[in-house]
Amino acid sequence: MNKVILVGNLTRDPELRTTSGGVSVTSFTVAVQRRYKSQDGQQQADFISCVAWRSTADFVAKYFVKGSKIGLSGNIQTRTYDDANGVRKYVTEVVAEDVEFVTSKAQNPGADREAPPAQKPQAASADDLFAEELSDFQPLDDAELPF
Repeated sequence: MNKVILVGNLTRDPELRTTSGGVSVTSFTVAVQRRYKSQDGQQQADFISCVAWRSTADFVAKYFVKGSKIGLSGNIQTRTYDDANGVRKYVTEVVAEDVEFVTSKAQNPGADREAPPAQKPQAASADDLFAEELSDFQPLDDAELPF
């Protein structure tokens, strides 16, 4: 199993790019505080590289800025590449699959950005939800009940 859950603050503005195939990808770093302090009483943090793809990438780039508190879940990905000098580089990053606001709109530095139009969920009736299951439903006669 490969599952990561992080809550922290963005250390810089997310960087939105588009691949040659037209897919959105956003890179960002999340500072996550450790549960303990160092011997000298200083709070420790880990700076975790993250990447988001497609609509998640667009969402992060649009609504989060440096300092925003973010909650995300995803998985760890490792990869290698050779840089311009031919030196092999190793990268470990979190691929964000689900991203959420952790603070209220008033506390979010990116809150002044335009919000997407609200989509009101359509309520489905029980008939709609179970139409297929109910299509061959035959009520039982009391004589058929085993009790």
